[in-house]
Amino acid sequence: MRVALFVTCVNDALYPETGRATVSVLERLGHEVVFPAAQTCCGQMHLNSGYRPEALRLARRFVDIFSSYEAIVCPSASCAGTVAEAYAHAAEDAGETSLAQDARALSPRVHELSKFLVDVLGVTDVGASFPHRVAYHPTCHSLRVLRAYDQPLSLLHAVRGLCLVELPGAAVCCGFGGTFALKNSDVSSAMLADKLAAVRASGAEVVCALDNSCLTHIGGGASRLKMGVRALHLAQILATPEGGRP
Repeated sequence: MRVALFVTCVNDALYPETGRATVSVLERLGHEVVFPAAQTCCGQMHLNSGYRPEALRLARRFVDIFSSYEAIVCPSASCAGTVAEAYAHAAEDAGETSLAQDARALSPRVHELSKFLVDVLGVTDVGASFPHRVAYHPTCHSLRVLRAYDQPLSLLHAVRGLCLVELPGAAVCCGFGGTFALKNSDVSSAMLADKLAAVRASGAEVVCALDNSCLTHIGGGASRLKMGVRALHLAQILATPEGGRP
């Protein structure tokens, strides 16, 4: 299958290793991955902050750039959810009927990585090896927008040597929430403290998730507390071959 990588602006700017890991996993499974170089921000932050006209211009750009591809894969639940779920509703609210129709036509071809692997390709074992104790944090968008429940866990269970440990209160928000962490920093920090306490209680060496934005929040807090816990995107774990290290 020919797959277009929607890498997201956060990954492109700060976490390019996540994009490379996504390509590595898909190519290992025999798929051709292409990168539409004209892609930019999907507009999630604009939508969440009330800048609807600006967000819809980015939505139209995204649809125009990616509409010719059979499958679009994104290593971010929040950005994938924005494209697949929010574009059409936002366009309809603004009276942009044509954009809403085009967004709905594109939506079934936009996939978060773990859901693409499990639900579309029918794959759980991607040939990864990662002999560490790992806690999985299900981000709010992965659970509540994309309904990615068992897919990430199935993939982690199939990784050789990986010990998946229970994260207490796993489904509770980490407190990042995009601009929420800036506008409501005290509440965000308190929520992060609860999440870090849960990570510590799990005994995990690594905490993973489907969104690097949340992992930035969790990983930054763990680093400041010198917890000795790494934050890794699921793609990085899945891309790790026998004897390798992400």
